[in-house]
Amino acid sequence: MYPPQLMLVNCSSCRTPLQLPPGATSIRCAICQAITHIADPRHAPPPPPPSSSSAQPPAPVPPPPSPYNHAPPGPPPNAHGRKKAVIVGISYRYSRHELKGCINDAKCMRYLLMNKFQFPSDSILMLTEEETDPYRIPTKQNMRMALFWLVQGCQPGDSLLFHYSGHGSRQRNYNGDEVDGYDETLCPLDFETQGMIVDDEINATIVRPLPHGVRLHAIIDACHSGTVLDLPFLCRMNRSGHYVWEDHRPRSGIWKGTNGGEAISFSGCDDDQTSADTSALSKITSTGAMTFCFIQAIERGHGTTYGSILNSMRTAIRNTGSSAGGGGGDIVSSLLTMLVSGGSVSVGGGLRQVDVVEAVMNKCTGAAVDCLPTVRCVYKTFLSIMFSLAMK
Repeated sequence: MYPPQLMLVNCSSCRTPLQLPPGATSIRCAICQAITHIADPRHAPPPPPPSSSSAQPPAPVPPPPSPYNHAPPGPPPNAHGRKKAVIVGISYRYSRHELKGCINDAKCMRYLLMNKFQFPSDSILMLTEEETDPYRIPTKQNMRMALFWLVQGCQPGDSLLFHYSGHGSRQRNYNGDEVDGYDETLCPLDFETQGMIVDDEINATIVRPLPHGVRLHAIIDACHSGTVLDLPFLCRMNRSGHYVWEDHRPRSGIWKGTNGGEAISFSGCDDDQTSADTSALSKITSTGAMTFCFIQAIERGHGTTYGSILNSMRTAIRNTGSSAGGGGGDIVSSLLTMLVSGGSVSVGGGLRQVDVVEAVMNKCTGAAVDCLPTVRCVYKTFLSIMFSLAMK
């Protein structure tokens, strides 16, 4: 059973779309903290109320400052533009859906962004159950607002990143925009009561608005995550390194690409597959296999091209549990030791048999051009990648 339909209204101050609960007459914006009053939910919101507080009832105790109100400096800090990231790790503690390694994934990704790619700490919005700020708990509403925040005000030269480690699912599609007939979804902490976040919404929120010169990387370590960004072209790389292009544009003709920007997505498995966390790679604690191998590839210097990242990740997974080794990932294991124990890092469970390991690359372009599915297009207009680990 689906939750009641929520009404979308724009914030009276910053114009950010907000979800108005049924029957509510006002809503506080999580980004600018302004309160938008709704005279009648069937009509547009009125102008913001005057600043004077006379004749108003006592205001409730204000919530903690929202992480979404981070305002970047006027000019970009360097020629490469601003860097912003949303990192989500959900363990679903004390539920039958509990996962062990997702918060570890989030912590490792934050460390990588800050120390390898120089993301400012106040430009990284991290949502986990360990956060004390209620705006940073990975509920459906907080995740939606975080995605809005990620792309809000983006300009040419900006680098954006979305990392998600948690449960993913799929549901029957009825509008004809999915080749396989299913929508892929992400499962917020409260998905059993508030519902899941569907790929159509993710695409509309962080893919389609991307203007020219903005690049988004998404790293999705979840089940059924192959096309969770709904990107229109997909290229599979098999074990031998051969590429096969697939056209995933919906038959309805709806455009799922960007507004000229670039979107690159790595995913933990294909749309019809499931994934799990494991301790076989780090040897010390549970992590998502895909996130662990991605970070390991970057730290070992295999991040010069997307192809080298994919090959490194595939090799690490295939070698895990074999006599050839491959588990234990030096640098990442040291990082995990630091994060779990609270100590310092010196940088320098079993995984089930891998019967099929394939890299799936997903391409999306915002430009109105024909992009033939050839190897040449990988270098000319290749904009999105998805990595798939098929485990049995």
